[in-house]
Amino acid sequence: MFIFHLALSSGVKIDWLNKFLEVMWPFLDKAICKTAKNIANPIIAEQIPKYKIESVEFEELTLGSLPPTFQGMKVFVTEEKELIMEPTLKWAGNPNVTLGIKAFGLKATVQVVDLQIFAQPRITLKPLVPSFPCFAKIVVSLMEKPHVDFGLNVVGADLMSIPGLYRFVQELIKDQVANMYLWPKTLEVEILDPTKAMKRPVGILHVKVLRAMKLRKKDLLGASDPYVKLKITESKAPSKKTAVKHKNLNPEWNEEFSIVVKDPESRALELIVYDWEQVGKHDKMGTNVVPLKELTPDEPKVMTLDLLKNLNQNDAQDDKFRGQLVLELTYKPFKEEDMSKDLDNPLQKAPEETPPGGGVLVVVVHEAQDVEGKHHNNPYVRIIFKGEERKTKQVKKNRDPRWEEEFTFMLEEPPLKEKLHVEVLSTSTRIGLLHPKETLGYVNISLADVVNNKRINEKYHLIDSKNGKIQIELQWRTSS
Repeated sequence: MFIFHLALSSGVKIDWLNKFLEVMWPFLDKAICKTAKNIANPIIAEQIPKYKIESVEFEELTLGSLPPTFQGMKVFVTEEKELIMEPTLKWAGNPNVTLGIKAFGLKATVQVVDLQIFAQPRITLKPLVPSFPCFAKIVVSLMEKPHVDFGLNVVGADLMSIPGLYRFVQELIKDQVANMYLWPKTLEVEILDPTKAMKRPVGILHVKVLRAMKLRKKDLLGASDPYVKLKITESKAPSKKTAVKHKNLNPEWNEEFSIVVKDPESRALELIVYDWEQVGKHDKMGTNVVPLKELTPDEPKVMTLDLLKNLNQNDAQDDKFRGQLVLELTYKPFKEEDMSKDLDNPLQKAPEETPPGGGVLVVVVHEAQDVEGKHHNNPYVRIIFKGEERKTKQVKKNRDPRWEEEFTFMLEEPPLKEKLHVEVLSTSTRIGLLHPKETLGYVNISLADVVNNKRINEKYHLIDSKNGKIQIELQWRTSS
């Protein structure tokens, strides 16, 4: 277990957290008070018969304008899929907590005043999952009995002036709170359904982008240069992209893509047609979506989609025709034996000397297609990751080279925020040539997806290449 001290006493490191709490406090006030009533009402209903009390009701329950402040925090990173935080909280608040108590035909109004609380809760976010907000449940418990100080007023009189009553009430409340949530007892708040958040792939969507028809001209001095980007909605996987068809309003692609599907009932295939620009932002020409639940498993379906300005149904669409996109879609769900095979053949583990909490990033350079140099075609691949550079062998005079070379990087922590730079270059074999080296295209690959899915094998379109693609397989291996 790793422990990080984010701040001690009044360190500036958690000032942002206190500022965040200050801004969010009016909203937290309502949410916390609603939860407090839901927790307290059953307890009150259970206790009042013992004391011959008819009813106890909240007449007012607000937490006031002064939020708690964090005095410091410890963060524990364990080998489990969880994040544990232990903040030190101080709250000298101005809440309005007023109770109406009825007994023996009489009513008394009790108000809490001068409230001060010092507490050290443990807040656990678990399990960590690859779906926003990245954790499925919040678990809260108290690591020690909180210090609680307050006063009680009854119809303007100070109830605490009765000898011995102050300490009795204070200890009673502290004991009741501690008995509920003193570690290992916990309050659990479910954020996501863990079974849905941790969903495994259940099938593959095969997409064949056939053609587009009657696209609108975007360039002032000629036809557009269209290409198509496609991805599954709400997926963290990178988008896939067709080749650019220069100066063509009726482009033919006939390109095939395979996309992993985790939830066919609620996800859709999103398609966006762009006009490629040499410099600046690429213009959006039109978009549409295909809900996956509309596809019959294992049956190919050819669809002609009208391109829309956007997908916002509340936004009035203009009447301009934007063209059409023709696709062939086939959804193939995994068979049970395929799922069991995947479980029986897990990804190869990292070696024993791998740092705790870390792993091995494996990069397999398979092949490239349509890599074209202006002066020569002797391609090789250069990989740059965290300052380290690796190179494949050179393949001479080949626009569709195959390398099948593997590279590994030993890491102390998962590369969730890192990118892998992959560049295809060509070096001349002739001495004295004016262009001894040139770049045939590159791609930057975000690695969060491979950490979450353990293995990906994708074809990427090379930036600054007309139609070039490269196939890269990535694996994230851990020792556990």
